[in-house]
Amino acid sequence: METIVDVQNKTIVSTRLIDAPAHLVFEAFSNPDNLRHWWGPAGFTNTISEFDFIPGGEWKFVMHGPDGTSYPNMCEFVEIIENEKVVFIHHLPVHVFTMTLGFEPIGSKTRFSFNMVFEAQGEVEKIQQYVVPANEQNFNKLEKFIYTNLKSS
Repeated sequence: METIVDVQNKTIVSTRLIDAPAHLVFEAFSNPDNLRHWWGPAGFTNTISEFDFIPGGEWKFVMHGPDGTSYPNMCEFVEIIENEKVVFIHHLPVHVFTMTLGFEPIGSKTRFSFNMVFEAQGEVEKIQQYVVPANEQNFNKLEKFIYTNLKSS
C-alpha cells in the first residue's frame, strides 16, 4: 500500500493494487451485502441500515468494534461513476471528510484508492496514526473478500 499524508491540504490518500478487475472491486463496494463484510479496520463488523447508492443518497451504518463498542456512521453519496469513482461525504460520528474512491484499471488489476479530504484543519495530524494503518487493514479485508467471494464467480 502507498500512503500520502498532506497535513497542509488536510488529505490522506491510501492506494493499493488489487489483484482483481475494476468491476469486481466496484461490486465489492457498491453492493451493501458485500460491503458489510469488509468495510473497516481489522476486527470491525458492520450493520448497514441504509444504502441508497445514488448521488444524494444516504449510507447509514454502525461499525462494531472488537471491544463491543458501536460507532454510528452517516454518509451522503455525491458522485458515482460505475467501475471508476465513488465520492461521498462522511458526516458522522466525529471526523467530517469527503472520500473519493478510485477504481483505476491496470491490466487485469485495479489501483484502488481512498482519497480523504478532511473539513477541519488539524484533523489529519490528530488521526493519521490511526487512519493510515486502518486503511491498510481495510484493503487487506477487501482483498480477502474479493478472493474468497467474488473472484471465483
